[in-house]
Amino acid sequence: MNRLITIVAALLLCSSCEKVMFKKKGESAEPRKNFDHLWEQVDKRYAYFNTKGVNWDLVKAKYAPQVYAGMSEDELFNVMGAMLNELRDGHVNLISPFNISVFDIDLLGPENVDDRVILENYIGTDRVITGPFTHNFLRNKEIGYIRFRSFPGTVDDVQLDYILDKYKNTKGLIFDIRQNGGGVINDAYNILNRFINKETPVYQSRGKIGPGHTEFGEMEPSTLTPSESDLKYLKKIVVLTDRGTYSSGSFFTLIAKAIDNMVILGDTTGGGLGLPNGGQLPNGWTYRCSITQTLDIYGNDYENGVPPDKVVFVDKARLAQGIDDVLEAAMKEIQ
Repeated sequence: MNRLITIVAALLLCSSCEKVMFKKKGESAEPRKNFDHLWEQVDKRYAYFNTKGVNWDLVKAKYAPQVYAGMSEDELFNVMGAMLNELRDGHVNLISPFNISVFDIDLLGPENVDDRVILENYIGTDRVITGPFTHNFLRNKEIGYIRFRSFPGTVDDVQLDYILDKYKNTKGLIFDIRQNGGGVINDAYNILNRFINKETPVYQSRGKIGPGHTEFGEMEPSTLTPSESDLKYLKKIVVLTDRGTYSSGSFFTLIAKAIDNMVILGDTTGGGLGLPNGGQLPNGWTYRCSITQTLDIYGNDYENGVPPDKVVFVDKARLAQGIDDVLEAAMKEIQ
């Protein structure tokens, strides 16, 4: 990993899942001072104004008149949180001891998976749980299915050795990260370096270096290096995604798109490819926003979501009958 992505990995550890530390009350609770401070810091630091198509000056003009002396903390929080949500970015949050503002990524599209359907109709109750992975054979042991719901930061070689040895004789693997909201990006590297046998460029990143909305540093390439383990899987792998696949889930998807034997199937991810970082307001509340940009190896900006190679949705009527059309399409892709 390059230096910028090493920083990303460290910060996503404590930021992707909205785990926060509340700080002491600050020097000033004056509403206007706190509003202006938040707007100015985001104006200088946020990396995706152009991608999101947001005019931050117009946003200020919309919300500033709603701020007045003597308003309650709850009222001020609601105004400032609504202002941040104009950016439509799950990595942009206002954090107080009594509330956290969140842009609900899940609402961008339908939930494209039902875990009960998978359990009852595909992997069965004899499925295997290995750390954060739930898995089993499909189609007379021709295909391995692996469900991965979050990036907990606990993926290790023992788990991966067991799984890859178990499915070494299959035709292909299905790696299901639908509704995976993110977590520790190191897990993505630990998993994906088992699916390559040579160094592979996977994406590029750049960070803000000035207050202007287009003031960025040079692009830094990120390369995936093969694992030193002899247990690798180089046959076809299908990754299943939906709009609830976010943050580290989007990074995983972006990296997978750069690997020759991997195919992305399902819906566009929820995005979240910017590094979140922030600071403290005069009243002691904290905030964070995306301060870097991540592009694919061809320069495409997928902050609004990494698209699949093949778009497939579950059919609600068929899902009620126990049929997951996304999973069915993945099995056909392998056979």
